[in-house]
Amino acid sequence: MKLSFYRLPFTARWRTAGIMTPVRQNPALAAMLIVTASAFIAATTLLAKALGTGTLGPALHPMQISHGRFLFAFLVIVSSVGVLRPRLSRPHWGLHIGRTSFGWVGITLMFASVAFIPVADATAISFLNPVFAMVLAIPLLKEGVGPWRWLAAAVALTGALILLRPTPASFQPAALLALTAAAVIGMELIFIKKLSGREIPIQILLINNALGLTIASVAVSFVFQMPTPEQWGALVAIGVLMACAQACFVNGMARADASFVAPISYATLIFAAFYDFAVFDVIPDIVSQIGSAIILTGGLILVWRETRVRTA
Repeated sequence: MKLSFYRLPFTARWRTAGIMTPVRQNPALAAMLIVTASAFIAATTLLAKALGTGTLGPALHPMQISHGRFLFAFLVIVSSVGVLRPRLSRPHWGLHIGRTSFGWVGITLMFASVAFIPVADATAISFLNPVFAMVLAIPLLKEGVGPWRWLAAAVALTGALILLRPTPASFQPAALLALTAAAVIGMELIFIKKLSGREIPIQILLINNALGLTIASVAVSFVFQMPTPEQWGALVAIGVLMACAQACFVNGMARADASFVAPISYATLIFAAFYDFAVFDVIPDIVSQIGSAIILTGGLILVWRETRVRTA
């Protein structure tokens, strides 16, 4: 299996194994867990938008929002480690530092973008990260890319171009933040690929969030402002929801084939559009709908091709 890992979107980038031990296959439960995780992920993006637009008080800097994400996710995960007491192995610090650095930059850029563009648009653009990872894998992992994978990449990037609205009257500069976030997270996927199989998922999550918290704590010191009580609640919710989403994805992917799980994870876009409408009264226009549909088509072509390669 060469590039099958990269068909998974941003929200589904954890090892297809249980937190600690193998579990019995259960596609129905896997689907429920992935849908739940998708709802959690979309909710974190919505909360980031509320924090970055001043809905809950003076707008917070994206670096402060990402700091809250890592802080409270770390507290949840370290508590889980204390309860589960898994057997941890010696970590590969170089890979962890590389993975976390790109992950922190990517999530901060994503949180910055949703303050200016619809949550659904930013979420759709984030689904480009497996495409960027696929392209980066050529020079970095020496992996080959066939015509179907290039077709999937071209289709997805066409959808992103539509979402950018590249005309003087409608161009969305903030969408470039989401596009850059997808590219940076694509690089993070390269590091995750290298980590895959070396360490158990809960150790990877623990170290990722510990290092992310360290980086975010340094960065936030330059922009910190005291949050309102409502903002503290939203920051806690972002961290807890992110940790829960990670747990749901890990467990969901342990109970079904990745080819079954990957398309379901695109439900994140549906939740993002619904939340944006319910909270901010934003209805995706026809351009957003077309661009998002094309990106999803590219992703599904990649899923289909990887499924064929795996079963051949």
